[in-house]
Amino acid sequence: MQRAKIAFGISLFLLLALNTKTIAQQSSDVKQDDKLRSRAELTNYEETTRYEEVLNFIGELQKRSPLVRLESFGKSEEGRMLPLMILSDSPISNPRDARATGKPIVFIMANIHAGEVEGKEATLHLSRRILFGDLRPLLSKLIILIAPIYNADGNEKINLNNRTAQNGPIGGVGVRENSQGYDLNRDYMKLDSPEAQSLVNLFNRWDPHLTVDLHTTNGSYHGYHLTYSQPLNPNTNASILSYHRDKMLPAITKAMLKDHRFRSYYYGNFPRFTNLPTPGEKTRWEAFTHQPRIGQNYYGLRNRLTILSEAYSYLTFQRRVEVTESFVEEIFKYAAANAAEIYQLTKRADEETVRKFLSNETIEQGVAFEMRPLPKPVDILIGEVVKVKNPRNGKDMTAMVEDKFKPVRMDDYGIFAATKSVTAPRAYIFKPEKGLQVVIERLLQHGIAIEELTAPLPAEVDVFTIGTVNRAQRPFQKHNEVKITGQYKKESMTFPAGTFIVRTAQPLGILACYLLEAESDDGLVDWNFFDAYLETGKTFPVYKLMQNVNAASRLVEKN
Repeated sequence: MQRAKIAFGISLFLLLALNTKTIAQQSSDVKQDDKLRSRAELTNYEETTRYEEVLNFIGELQKRSPLVRLESFGKSEEGRMLPLMILSDSPISNPRDARATGKPIVFIMANIHAGEVEGKEATLHLSRRILFGDLRPLLSKLIILIAPIYNADGNEKINLNNRTAQNGPIGGVGVRENSQGYDLNRDYMKLDSPEAQSLVNLFNRWDPHLTVDLHTTNGSYHGYHLTYSQPLNPNTNASILSYHRDKMLPAITKAMLKDHRFRSYYYGNFPRFTNLPTPGEKTRWEAFTHQPRIGQNYYGLRNRLTILSEAYSYLTFQRRVEVTESFVEEIFKYAAANAAEIYQLTKRADEETVRKFLSNETIEQGVAFEMRPLPKPVDILIGEVVKVKNPRNGKDMTAMVEDKFKPVRMDDYGIFAATKSVTAPRAYIFKPEKGLQVVIERLLQHGIAIEELTAPLPAEVDVFTIGTVNRAQRPFQKHNEVKITGQYKKESMTFPAGTFIVRTAQPLGILACYLLEAESDDGLVDWNFFDAYLETGKTFPVYKLMQNVNAASRLVEKN
């Protein structure tokens, strides 16, 4: 009997070894097949992959593996299909089936800025490894979504004169904006572009537990191969914020150094941006912004985990692809190892949002913020760069000297705090006026639930009287941003049937507050949705119900 057990164990060992060898051989064979190699690989990292080549690459994956599905999650301004790969260990093609697995959904997005192309190449390489190589076991724990070429139109405007200072690819890259001239990473709140509307609809449908947004930094000369950020807005659920900073990102940072020899840290810049601190100068490391117009802050307000990745643009193009691929690999591994924890964390964040807005406690929400330092100074790595010529256009590129860096202790301004807060209501309420229809449309596009009164509702509300209106003189993203101030007073009113109610006791309640508060620094007031109502002395048309109310109503359906 014992001999039989030993024989069985040896047979099982040989079977596993044979299977491992088969997987390794298959992975090697696939990687050598030109149809499953990116343009970056085929050109020795001198050029980046074009839109049609991305689609052809995905098509080849589909031919060879039943574990990948493709959907279009929308169209670009110029009509290009926006591809989404769905990777799972049993074929899944819709969100309902994905949720039924109980696995976390991890969404990787690349090329939101089409001059920052390493994420696009890295996601193609990773999809090949997940389906045919060493990362195949991830699919036993995760559902993986990949959008490799979000700014599809910008990608096709490749030119040798785009982002010339970065260290390749020498064959040129696309442009930052979409075809309308919008920066898609400033469009999460206003949703001007068809791409942003399609992306937020993807979030409403698939509701990924973790999103990773792949970029390239071209800022200060630091000593990191890659920098990253978590959500920075303090209105974000506290458990979501602490999980990033105290647990997930430290573990990934450690794995990047130990297993890949890549240095990484929180995204930032020196105040003088690219210039290095002069000897004896007191400087500091500064994060970017708390505003949810930016992806990682927006996702956080939706109670979801998110990581911004910024490969260092002064690394060679190949090294930027490699560090991005390694970073996403370690994110995948962390998510797979902590799948149940991530699933439960996001579920609890939704439940907490609903519970606190149903309670009688006073809930303060920030509407204006400032950058603050971490409690103690930290060592920030300062790097060195040299100038190298691009042989195709003769212009100088900036190149990192990888092994030359030094730590300098300084304050890390990596967190934000509210400078002005308001008491959040149990519901926002506004009358069915034609001028507010665009507000209804935007809220529905964000996935926020809206009800319509079916009978009159008498209620005491907080009414905001406008004191000042300040409009930016210069346009930003084709908008002249607006800030208003004023005072609240209580007033008894009767709202007619047809009036709209946005309750905050819903999973997206925090996002609803940010969009609808009169003094919000990045809400719909700021982006001109209420311009027709904004005059000194006038009443802001959105009223605040401070008590939970029962009202005869029906849900408003999205057109």
